[in-house]
Amino acid sequence: MKKIESNKAPIPKAWYSQAIKTGKMLFTAGQIHLTADGKLLEGDIKEQTHQVMKNLKCILEEAEFSFKDVVKTTIFIVDMATYSEIIQVYSTYMSEPYPARETVCVKELPLGAKLEISLIAVKN
Repeated sequence: MKKIESNKAPIPKAWYSQAIKTGKMLFTAGQIHLTADGKLLEGDIKEQTHQVMKNLKCILEEAEFSFKDVVKTTIFIVDMATYSEIIQVYSTYMSEPYPARETVCVKELPLGAKLEISLIAVKN
């Protein structure tokens, strides 16, 4: 088991890792729309989704993975009305075969974030 940490994505300020690699699998922590310097990106939900996906991309690359290796994602959002805009952006990062995915609407997220995404990737 190996801790993965990219300085191009927000560094955790609590007791968790950005990602853990074990064998051919990578498990990321949920990423919110923080910039690399730890500031919550304001703007609209599309800009925030791009920031989350950029954070995940940096973590994947640090572990020598890519979005093509992603097999499962979990999306947490605070407002289901934003779902279609989030998926429009999310879909530009993913390709066939698309990963399995679930979307969960929650009351709130850390630091007042509007969305959080975690993923599981497998290297073949």
